Amino acid sequence: MKKILIVICFLFTASYGAAIASTNPVTVMILGDSLSTSYGMPLQAGWVNLLQQRLQAHSPAYQVINVSISGETTLGGRNRINQALQAHNPDIVMVGLGGNDGLQGSSIKSIYENLEAIITSCLQNDAAVLLLGMQIPPNYGISYTQKFRDIYPQLAKEFQVNLVPFLLDGFGENREYFQSDGIHPNIRAQEIIVENVWPVLYPMLHPEQVAASVD
Repeated sequence: MKKILIVICFLFTASYGAAIASTNPVTVMILGDSLSTSYGMPLQAGWVNLLQQRLQAHSPAYQVINVSISGETTLGGRNRINQALQAHNPDIVMVGLGGNDGLQGSSIKSIYENLEAIITSCLQNDAAVLLLGMQIPPNYGISYTQKFRDIYPQLAKEFQVNLVPFLLDGFGENREYFQSDGIHPNIRAQEIIVENVWPVLYPMLHPEQVAASVD
């Protein structure tokens, strides 16, 4: 009888502890550009809102803060990041910047340094970073487009942060998934973006599961 009681108490304690852990508030902040602002579509149709719905289906403790601005550059993000960190105190920051810099032909060095400064600020504020990789059209030249693409894995390696190699993976060359401007993904593409982000974000939210699988 005592053994049964001990087992019951152990199971209750374990489940109670898991419940407490699952209700700890976790804030995910997105620092991005128009790709993260539901540009050209209803706000609720955008991938950020779809991601928030999925997160809250897992736990109401998950909160998503979107500080993205259409037209934002890495310099703009660099200038805003500290204020955003202080205002929202996020646990995870998803950095989705660089696309506008690339389309403007900004120097690779300046893009790298701006993203480097953003990541540094996040880490200094104890926020984990998820870098959202971008690519630009090939008409900008093979050398520039390759160097631009390499920025994201290089930063991820330098700072040992998580990376989604290409936010628009799976449809980036398919015009059926873009609005008439050929730059902004349409409603059909938003769920694909979530699927690109989810496999990298989920382990960040549940590191104990990753550790257990490794053991």
